[in-house]
Amino acid sequence: MLHDRIESGVGVDDPKLVRSFSYIGGKWVGASDGATITVTNPADGSTVGEIAKLSAAESTEAVDAAQEAYASWSTSLPQDRGALLRRWYELMVQNAEDLARIMVAEQGKPISEARGEIAYAASFVEYYAEEAKRPDVEGVTSHLPDAEVELWMEPVGVAALVTPWNFPSAMLTRKAAAALAAGCTVVAHPSAETPFSATALAELAERAGFPAGVFNLVTGDAPTVVALWTADSRVRALSFTGSTEVGRLLYRQSADTVKKLVMELGGHAPVIVFADADLDKAVVETMKAKFATSGQDCLGANRIYVERPVYDEFCRRFTEAAKALSVGRGMDDPDIGPLMNEKAVAKQESHVSDALSKGAKLACGGKRHELGPLFYEPTVLTDVPHDAAILKEETFGPVAPITPFDSEEEIVKRANDTEYGLVAYVHALDPRRIYRLSRSLQFGMVAVNRTKVTGAPIPFGGTKQSGLGREGARMGMQEFMDVKYVCRDWG
Repeated sequence: MLHDRIESGVGVDDPKLVRSFSYIGGKWVGASDGATITVTNPADGSTVGEIAKLSAAESTEAVDAAQEAYASWSTSLPQDRGALLRRWYELMVQNAEDLARIMVAEQGKPISEARGEIAYAASFVEYYAEEAKRPDVEGVTSHLPDAEVELWMEPVGVAALVTPWNFPSAMLTRKAAAALAAGCTVVAHPSAETPFSATALAELAERAGFPAGVFNLVTGDAPTVVALWTADSRVRALSFTGSTEVGRLLYRQSADTVKKLVMELGGHAPVIVFADADLDKAVVETMKAKFATSGQDCLGANRIYVERPVYDEFCRRFTEAAKALSVGRGMDDPDIGPLMNEKAVAKQESHVSDALSKGAKLACGGKRHELGPLFYEPTVLTDVPHDAAILKEETFGPVAPITPFDSEEEIVKRANDTEYGLVAYVHALDPRRIYRLSRSLQFGMVAVNRTKVTGAPIPFGGTKQSGLGREGARMGMQEFMDVKYVCRDWG
């Protein structure tokens, strides 16, 4: 009999939500050799628990289960799929506080942000519970005499989902709810650093009543688990959120089986503040864009450009706001929590050191925080030169580089000078300038005078090497569907 091994506990009302095993074919399974991975709390290094480390053979078993369940699930009534998704959503809402606490324990983000993510994650399930009913047949005017033409939307087959550690719940539901609504069965792999958020959602999916094999979750090392899926011809779609480097690898690995790919990859978001902007609002919104999730967000502001007439004043206000940010452990609900791992902290140190060596000025912060090795002070760098690494690479942490600009033409060129194209933030009041920037910035999303733009009804995604396809909205479900063209002769 399997027993979940949670050494220190997470402090939840329903301990059954903390599961240490994978979920395959409607059963909770461990590794055949008993292998596990230790999951630690980034705030203090304490052990959250041991998660099953499955093998390649068990990864294939998950595809077997999904493939077997596909025939009945793909032909089930859309309203029945929607009803199950609705029940999953309701269970997420009912258990929202426990889900948030699990996330804080393994990911470290402040509890208010974790609660916000659970609400965000649940919103995708609710949205696709309704959207499941609307993959409508589309009529097309026939180009042939005596022929009737129809286009049908059909699920592609088994879908593989690979999710990151920074949004361990929302990235899973955004993918899974869309795929399940479309009629696909899924095999999902969460980050080994934050698996318990995913296993809790699998537990709730089981309680919701999804048939065995429809939703499968495989924990362990990504190279072992996912490589089998990219090579398996039965897996017809792969949806991945993570770094551009890993995205390129999965792209290559999936080539031989010609899968549909949905990839939400790296970001290098510019914030552009013009002299006519509402400066108070621009500071507040840029703080949100930079420091949410302790800066560990692909939408995070990575380059802050301010027009020279208001540059000094913006830097002063922004630095004051950064100095006021609190740093602490997630359950204390600070503004800034720990970073995920040592590699993340080392990157902050490298970027700060490089910028300072090239002439940038340190306005505040600039070192690890006394709370622990994975805490980094909210940091502001001003007068950052164009050749600094931080203006070329994604930082993924609480370091804000600010630099001036002098003209619209100049800043559009600088903002677009990147392989990334996920989101850009613009602060201005001139409507003509707003229109020009919205058109000329080469990004999949443009936020004007605000930070929050995401949500279930919008098609999230980027251009260039920030990804392929869209998540959310009807487009997000259509990524897991193929078009079938039917031409009938009634003669």
